Amino acid sequence: MSEIAVIASNASNRTGYRSFELGSFKFSRDEYFVYIEWPSANGSMTHYMSADIFLRAMMRDVAWQFFYNQINFDAVFGTNNLYGTVEMFAGSYNEAYKDAGIDLKESFETPIILATFKEILDDWTNDGFDPFAAPEETGTAWLGKKNGHNRDAINRERQVCKRMVGLPGDTVLRTDENGYPVNRAFEDVSQDQPEVHVEPGYESEIGATNLFAYLARSDVTWNPSITSVCKTSLYCMTTEEYILPVKHGNDRVEWFVQLSDEIKWEVEDFETGRPRAKVIMKAGDVASMPEDIRHQGFSQKRSMLLVWENTNPGIVEMHRSGKLKSYPVDF
Repeated sequence: MSEIAVIASNASNRTGYRSFELGSFKFSRDEYFVYIEWPSANGSMTHYMSADIFLRAMMRDVAWQFFYNQINFDAVFGTNNLYGTVEMFAGSYNEAYKDAGIDLKESFETPIILATFKEILDDWTNDGFDPFAAPEETGTAWLGKKNGHNRDAINRERQVCKRMVGLPGDTVLRTDENGYPVNRAFEDVSQDQPEVHVEPGYESEIGATNLFAYLARSDVTWNPSITSVCKTSLYCMTTEEYILPVKHGNDRVEWFVQLSDEIKWEVEDFETGRPRAKVIMKAGDVASMPEDIRHQGFSQKRSMLLVWENTNPGIVEMHRSGKLKSYPVDF
């Protein structure tokens, strides 16, 4: 591991957590907080984050492998996915830090920063804390000194269907026998399945499923899972509760379709973090997030959301060149 992540040898004797270094950045934690240090023209800077907030954000950055463009852990620290390399930054997209000249941005090969983040996540996630779960579904084991691991949670692997859900031979996630019970928040969701009448000979090619019943069994929050692919168009379903642990900065337009309940979104300028809009989405609402913003969601009750993504490999350059506008529609 020493070739991938430079791990400081002075693991804290008091708390038991290891410290880490990557490039000019240093990471450490104690019972409550994570500390991120970096050099600046005005001397060494230290930024603090609550350990649970940091771990929930780190979990998404690792699971999504840095996603599309920007993941902000908070208003100061985050990463930019450059698709082959990843920029890690502190204060680079914060007006006050930029103006004061105390920001830093460094680039790393994707496998190196990913392996480093995985090591941090592994060491700092205590037994009983699940950074993918809603607060009600996980313990407060992030508090206190080093206490074991929760590798089953942080190393979850996506369940991959062999065929479209509902067709013979799929990897069905709808039944309790497969270990996915209905989530406590969706006990009122009907589990009835559609009745499909198929022309003889096409029984293995045409089917239907109850999408709400499917989503009702999700055991994670704020983690879009691809449920259909058509060329470069992806439908990603997810269930949301509490707060999106990151502020996602786009490099393409995203579409949101609210399937149930309500999510409140705070939308900020991509470069500065200045407030741009507040959006309240209720069941049936459709909204797009422009290419030049970052957004964070708040869901008081677990809700269902469809995220529509465009994976066209040339779309980033189309936006940068002005061939595509930062927003999808002129009204």
